[in-house]
Amino acid sequence: MTASKPVNLWTSSEHARDYLERADSITHRSEGESALLEFIPPGTRRVLDLGTGDGRLLALVREELVRREHPGTEAVAVDFSPTMLDEVRRRFAGESSVSVIAHNMDEPLPALGPFDAVISSFAIHHLVHERKRALYAEIYGLLNPGGVFCNLEHVASPTPRLHKEFLERIGFTVETEDPSNKLLDVETQLGWLREIGFLDVDCTWKWRELALLVGRRP
Repeated sequence: MTASKPVNLWTSSEHARDYLERADSITHRSEGESALLEFIPPGTRRVLDLGTGDGRLLALVREELVRREHPGTEAVAVDFSPTMLDEVRRRFAGESSVSVIAHNMDEPLPALGPFDAVISSFAIHHLVHERKRALYAEIYGLLNPGGVFCNLEHVASPTPRLHKEFLERIGFTVETEDPSNKLLDVETQLGWLREIGFLDVDCTWKWRELALLVGRRP
């Protein structure tokens, strides 16, 4: 059952800074990011990054598009953490093609216009499950035909033992894991994407509780 007041610590500067200090050392993260880049459509002109954090994933996507000789791509980065917003604005300072928007994804997305790709990295699992599904439907509505949604996500393990093992691999325990997490299994989320109307829905990369979920709008 969803808690009436779900925990979300990401407005805390200390919590955000702690994450940023260890973000580069997250086991196998770069593998998931590399897998995600493969699904960015050719000729992408507009990208939305939900829960952008310090803009790490968005920067990688923009670098990939430049490599493909599409340097003029516009991007919108969305987050609600004041610390993360400061960091992403610093990363893209002077980049007129990147817009940074403060928004809490607990609430429906504002009018942002259409996109060729919507990306997210380790953010949506902080939402309650009902809001996750609603957000997926909103994302579908934002995508141009042929556009893709790529969600590099923290998902639930099938068993408590596997969850405990994953936490130990990344330096946590069941007692010290982030209480903001609201983890959900891969199968449920893939089912939601298919019900909403996404095509070619798949978990295209996975290492324990880290998974890349991808779907395409017809």
